[in-house]
Amino acid sequence: MRIRTKHKRLSLIYFLLFLLSFSVSAQNTKIAFSPQWFPQAQFAGYYVALEKGFYKELGLDVQIIHPSGTVSAFDNLNNGNVDVISSFLMDGLKARANGRPLVHIGQLSQHSALMMVTKKTSGIDQAKKLNGKKLGLWSSGFQDIPRAFIRKYGYDLQIVPILNTVNLFLLDGVDALTVMYYNEYDQLINCGLNEEELQSFFFSDYGFDIPEDGLYCLENTYEQKKDALKKFVQATLKGWGFAAQNKEYTIGLIVREMDKAHLPNNKAHQQWMLNKVLELIEPGKKTVQKGQLGRMDFESALQLLKGDQTTTYSNPNIRMEDFSK
Repeated sequence: MRIRTKHKRLSLIYFLLFLLSFSVSAQNTKIAFSPQWFPQAQFAGYYVALEKGFYKELGLDVQIIHPSGTVSAFDNLNNGNVDVISSFLMDGLKARANGRPLVHIGQLSQHSALMMVTKKTSGIDQAKKLNGKKLGLWSSGFQDIPRAFIRKYGYDLQIVPILNTVNLFLLDGVDALTVMYYNEYDQLINCGLNEEELQSFFFSDYGFDIPEDGLYCLENTYEQKKDALKKFVQATLKGWGFAAQNKEYTIGLIVREMDKAHLPNNKAHQQWMLNKVLELIEPGKKTVQKGQLGRMDFESALQLLKGDQTTTYSNPNIRMEDFSK
């Protein structure tokens, strides 16, 4: 009889614990988030915040949904599949100008990682020597700043669309290539080129230090989940802080995410990417906190967009909220 009574008490305790767990889970606000690309170290802070329970600590039930080759993060946002996306500031402004009612809720990147590279054997060791040359430009994005650079200096470059590899540059099919410092630049190194063989031109050195990765939601989501969105930004910043202090753990987590997505991965490359992305998050001399978008940076991006005479944008202004505090 005592054994049966004990078992009943244990069963009751387990049942009550289950109900308590279910109740807490039911109270968590669901937030679906989409980065702008496949799993990689560029999004390490989100993986860490989810894995370490930083979102859950603030009452959030977060799901990370990566885009596919045919469905972008913006598509996921428009279709209602996600609540929040990450995107370049320039892309966010263009989307708003094209009618998407976006709200900017956080700014992860404070600087531009976009650059051009040439081989020193080409003799192009100054920007002015790019005039009349072939420039490889990614067809999937990153075109606003290079085109603004070309307009500003009046260069006559032949634009060659690049789909998904750096091979054309390696085979001398183009004289210069636009790359991200944290990604394709290191890919070139991994392909056998030495840094001493490359000439680098950072767009930030030519007046185009436009921040990149930021967080966006739709206006109706903002109105419905304002408190939860603020918590999402704060937990994400905590995730990035943890990633900066625990890089080995973070690299392991990134590799697992890439494995789950059946993506090839290279630990050394992901380590490079993580280090460079963490550098971009630091405001440096800018008078903003981590997670904030500076007004001057916003205005610079806006003016750059308006300077594109090939497209007419009716209202690229965007609503901004500071959820970093």
